[in-house]
Amino acid sequence: MTTDSFQIAGKTYSSRLLVGTGKYKDFDETRRAIDASGAEIVTVAIRRVNIGQNAGEPSLLDYLPPSQFTYLPNTAGCYSADDAVRTLRLARELLDGHKLVKLEVLGDSTTLYPNVLETLKAAETLVKDGFDVMVYTSDDPIIAKELENIGCCAVMPLASLIGSGMGILNPWNLRLIIENAKVPVLVDAGVGTASDAAIGMELGCAGVLMNTAIAGARDPVRMARAMKLAVEAGREAFLAGRMPRKLYSADPSSPVSGMIASK
Repeated sequence: MTTDSFQIAGKTYSSRLLVGTGKYKDFDETRRAIDASGAEIVTVAIRRVNIGQNAGEPSLLDYLPPSQFTYLPNTAGCYSADDAVRTLRLARELLDGHKLVKLEVLGDSTTLYPNVLETLKAAETLVKDGFDVMVYTSDDPIIAKELENIGCCAVMPLASLIGSGMGILNPWNLRLIIENAKVPVLVDAGVGTASDAAIGMELGCAGVLMNTAIAGARDPVRMARAMKLAVEAGREAFLAGRMPRKLYSADPSSPVSGMIASK
């Protein structure tokens, strides 16, 4: 297993798997799945998960203490730049000045495809306001580069639609984004099973972010463990460098010298 680490906003992490905290049956299952995944960064949908804004209700903070995990508040459910900015400013207050956030601004409630125009606007405001912004976006290489130029600390293009489980539908665009980026590129949205995560890492992604692929599995804890291994295997394969693809090869994999001649 590789021990190479990566950095987000100046902090070093050993796990390249980032995991969401929504859609589990309860906070206990959430904790068990997060532990099995080995994730150090956990995403939190401020509008859907209680981290102190609903007094008297069970809080995620009790099950996943910020002293043990890096919280990544996100703007799931926001459809405008203003709404996203407002949500993340609330998260900063609830988490005592926390600056690392995940920005996503959705275009419609059916596909949950990102509204890149509103995303660009929100990113510019948040970066100027001192946030470290990890941004969910389309797999458009031009938009991804513009978000990096604005100052986002990580760019996270979708593999396919949020919650679809369709896997990586356009690896070529992901490769273009990765090759031109000077910040970490992580696959976000659309991962369905372990092989999808491995493919993302083999392409050269710095990490993979997921929620439904684990929480929506028949056995979330076991799937979390599978995703951990897939991300590690994909990273190892990327570092090792795969063999060239060939239509055919006249070079046998087994040695031919010293073979017993047939009569």
